[in-house]
This record gives sequence, C-alpha cells and structure tokens, in this order.
Amino acid sequence: MPGSGTDSSKAWTEGGPMVVLVEPQLGENIGSAARAMGNFGLSRLRIVNPREGWPNEKARIFCAGADRILEGAQLFPDLRSALLDVTYAVATTARERGMAKPVLAADAVARDTAMRLSAGEDVALVFGRERTGLYTEEVSLCDAILTLPVNPAFASLNLGMAVAVTAYEWSKVMSGGALPFAPPDRSPPAERADLFAFFDHLERELVDASFFRSPEKQPSTTRNIRNIFHRFALSKQDLATLHGMVTALVEGRAGREKRKTDRNARVAERRARAIATAEGRMAPAVETGTPDNDEG
Repeated sequence: MPGSGTDSSKAWTEGGPMVVLVEPQLGENIGSAARAMGNFGLSRLRIVNPREGWPNEKARIFCAGADRILEGAQLFPDLRSALLDVTYAVATTARERGMAKPVLAADAVARDTAMRLSAGEDVALVFGRERTGLYTEEVSLCDAILTLPVNPAFASLNLGMAVAVTAYEWSKVMSGGALPFAPPDRSPPAERADLFAFFDHLERELVDASFFRSPEKQPSTTRNIRNIFHRFALSKQDLATLHGMVTALVEGRAGREKRKTDRNARVAERRARAIATAEGRMAPAVETGTPDNDEG
C-alpha cells in the first residue's frame, strides 16, 4: 500500500538536467538532495569530492527511498572533471560575483534547460558547499548563474532545499504546471423540488422545537434561513447530509441507538431466515415406503 505520497506501482520519472554537488560536507544533505531530485523528476547525480567519503550510509537514510539516484551517482575529484562532457553548466549562488554571465531565476533556468535538452545539449546544475557555497573559480567554469530572490539578510539555503526549489521549477516546466490530481467529481446539483423538501423538513422540525418564538417574525426568519442555503449551490449529496443532520438532532442519542438496534434486528432476522432456508434445502429426504417385515 502506498505510503505518504509514495507509490511504487507508478513509473519512476527520470532524466532532466544533471545535478552536481561540489564537496558536500554532510551525507544527510546529499541524501536530502537526492530525495528532492526524485520528488521532481531528476535522476542524474554527480558528486565532487564529498567530505565524508562515498558511499555514505547517512545519505542512504536521508534519501528516503530515492536509493536508485544514489546508486547511480558518479564520483569526481573536482568540478573541472565533472563538467568535461557537459554542454552547458549553471552555477547556483546567492552572492554577486562580478562576472559577465547571464543571471537567471530558477524558472528561467528550467525553461532554458528544457530547450537545450530537446536540442541535444546536456545541462548541469551546480551546487556548492553547505558553508561557503561555490568558489569564484568554480563559478567561472560555468556558463550562467542561477540565484533565488531570498531574504538578503539570510540568503543561505540548506543544500537539499536549494536542489528542491530548482528541481521544482524544472518539474513545473515538464508538467506544464498540471497538478497530479484534481478534486473528485461533485455530486449533481440539487433539484428545486429536493431543496423545497429540505426546507419543509427543516422548518417543520424548527416549529416543533419552538425555534420561532415570535409568530410575527417567523416569516422573515424563515426567508433568511432559506437564503442561507440558496447561497451555497447545494448538491444532492449536500441535501442528503443536511437531512441526516436534522434527523440526528431531532432523534438525539437515544433515537439513533434505537434506530441502530432496530436495523441490526432486521439484519439478524433476514440472516436467520436465510440460514433456515438453506438448512431446509440441505435436509435429507425421508422415506415414505412400507418398512420391511421379517416376521411371518
């Protein structure tokens, strides 16, 4: 049975731009980044000189089921070697580097990446260290800069979070912004006759409960009550629920228990009759001929 948003019966989305993590310091952050990649349809991971070595058990734990991304990850000694076969590389940074490079937001990078991939180019999204980010020299190896409109007084994102934000924008481009599911089909609109029947039910019970304490105000109060329900464009299911609510309030706990007991008694009676009928059909036949008489 699928867990919280995880369904192994569905196809795993793969491909997209490459994600390059430069000297990540913690296995937990590598795992979180892989999880974010899996969430939004990225599958190609390259890791440059991870501080805690590789493979890393903490990364496996924090990937939360995105093991295939970690298992397919490629290891490189430096960023130069990780980008040798890449056509276009985008450096992620929160700091202005004074370089004559395009500076793009994550959504613009996602759109540009989609066009480049469809043209046969390969694109890498490069993320730096948790504490210092990418060095200026490393940014200079890339073709463009990706930055996010974060709080300038607190611009440092967790590595996994940075990958998630960027991968989310990629996912939106690939899906056209479509959500994975829609609201269920709504019950058909209530017919006018059904609505009037509910008004009759409700108003009858309100009269019995002495709700209308002033006969002079009863007509205007009744109109106000009806107008409340008119504003909601009620469905057939809505009216069925409202009828049930009014009935339950009128009956109270004792009435509901009696109705439940009566219903259970009827079910038990039907079951007993069915069993009796079945036993009657299976009863052995009784012989009616003359018994043998050995005397005589």
